[in-house]
Amino acid sequence: MARAINGTIHKNRRKKVLRAARGFRGGRSKLFRTAKSAIMKAGQWAYRDRRKKKSEFRKLWIIRINAAARENGMSYSKFMNGLKKLGIELDRKALAELAFRNKEVFTAIVEKVKTAN
Repeated sequence: MARAINGTIHKNRRKKVLRAARGFRGGRSKLFRTAKSAIMKAGQWAYRDRRKKKSEFRKLWIIRINAAARENGMSYSKFMNGLKKLGIELDRKALAELAFRNKEVFTAIVEKVKTAN
């Protein structure tokens, strides 16, 4: 009786790894052992950066709000404090979108904050 060597399982496992490594440079996309370690490392970076992306977007929103607030003669911290005092519960993402796309609406919000102070 022939020896069972799990040829298809072996081949499919390697094919899955090499398919995931497509686009990598050199042996990292051609050789199983290096491709496997490259995929493991890429997965670690992807995991880390999915979390890091959230803080990077928050930084971007703050930069956009600050720039738009300063165009209207107000600093970011005073603007955010004024919003909190007025009870306007717009998050930074929404405020940044308004500052970037609807400058008139954002200017109206800034004027409302200015009059409240």
